[in-house]
Amino acid sequence: MPDGDAAGKDEVLGGVPAEARRTEEDKKENWDTKVTVPEQTAAPAAEDVEFVHPEGGWGWLVMLAAMWCNGSVFGIQNAFGILFLSLLREFGSEDDDDLRFRTAWVGSLSMGMIFFCSPIVSVFTDILGCRITAVGGAAVGLVGLLASSFVTSLGPMYFTYGIVFACGCSFAYQPSLVILGHYFKRRLGLVNGIVTAGSSIFTITLPFVLSGLLEKVGLQNTMRVLCILMFVLMLAGFTYKPLLPVKSTNTQTGRKCPPMSQVFNINIWKSLGYRIWAFGIPAALYGYFVPYVHLMKHVEERFGPEANKEVLLMCIGITSGVGRLIFGRVADYVNGVNKVYLQVTSFFVIGLMSMMIPLCNIFGGLIAVCLLMGLFDGCFICIMAPIASELVGANHVSQAIGFLLGLMSVPMTVGPPIAGFLRDRLGNYDVAFYLAGIPPIFGGTLLCLIPWVEARRKRGKEEVLNKEQDVTQKMIEHEKAQEDAQQCKTGESVL
Repeated sequence: MPDGDAAGKDEVLGGVPAEARRTEEDKKENWDTKVTVPEQTAAPAAEDVEFVHPEGGWGWLVMLAAMWCNGSVFGIQNAFGILFLSLLREFGSEDDDDLRFRTAWVGSLSMGMIFFCSPIVSVFTDILGCRITAVGGAAVGLVGLLASSFVTSLGPMYFTYGIVFACGCSFAYQPSLVILGHYFKRRLGLVNGIVTAGSSIFTITLPFVLSGLLEKVGLQNTMRVLCILMFVLMLAGFTYKPLLPVKSTNTQTGRKCPPMSQVFNINIWKSLGYRIWAFGIPAALYGYFVPYVHLMKHVEERFGPEANKEVLLMCIGITSGVGRLIFGRVADYVNGVNKVYLQVTSFFVIGLMSMMIPLCNIFGGLIAVCLLMGLFDGCFICIMAPIASELVGANHVSQAIGFLLGLMSVPMTVGPPIAGFLRDRLGNYDVAFYLAGIPPIFGGTLLCLIPWVEARRKRGKEEVLNKEQDVTQKMIEHEKAQEDAQQCKTGESVL
């Protein structure tokens, strides 16, 4: 019907021979038949059947596998404070002035590399698929963790645990989030909430497990036991059976790999709001990982070795999971980029709680601080994807988050070693925790610019649209005036 209407209009306007016009139309129809018909019938039909209809089935097993991945990867990372104490005893002595500084680099490198590899992992996931990337990553993580159990000094530990193990975790983690979209659409929000709760569950339980293992079997054997988690993670990756068909842009051009424009999406950086967000969040995270690494040692120094320090990580894990459920629901009722204010609030609270840690001379006070810190940690994490979607659009979310995670790697890596350096030089952690609270407050203040920038951008768009409408209206009025004048001249000549 659209071709016929266009042809009819052209015949009325005239100026082109009918046979030539039909030839061009035949060419267009033939081209459409070769290219667009397979897109509109075969590919989307398969995508609709396999993307919408599962909503469960094998997808529930995939969800459990992804939950195990989220829990084992970030559970081990968040419980590094327990391993940190054992590393200090195993590889150092109290006569070493830089002991905590050098030891903190092990955990910092590990957490930083998980985020640093995120943009690269997204490329491998697009090229190799979720299953191969996840299984391969878990295997590399298993090798790195197993190799760390045979290390007898900090130097090799930087490589085996801080780089090899962390890179494997990064390659195993990101596909676990991507594969969920192959099985769920209507329930995707619920499934993501359950999957991310895996890290909270492991953060609650692992500190107690690790403390018992370290006391009974030692550091090396504890790491070998943790290898079981990575082995199960490798098996879990085999459940990632892809359902979505290959994108038509690749099949039409005959390429197995996605084009560079899809691998590295530069368009997201055209948004000023996203640029502020992408640099404001890393600025806020220089002190974020400090409590996870040094809080256990601080408690041991302040309250004695017999203090039940594992409870603090358990409190952070519990309220972090609760925060993800609560604030994820709250964010659904907050329209526009005002969700940024929730993230700003979370950074302010996290910064203030970090500064409160040295002021707590009662263990119960530390528990209250950790409960609040975990609650707003969950808020910060759960609304990252909604904010990215509103800043750059739903089609660019994965690239936007991938670049953001890559930028987050630097501050999360350097923060704990700086805190360890301050402890080695000053004799306590007080200044380190005070300084750790400043970056979240600064980064949160920077994020306050985003709603103002986005509002100004929308006003600019409206002004441009109004101007275009005014210009169009004037052109219509001008053409109408010319037609009226032409009709008057025609009437006068007839008279």
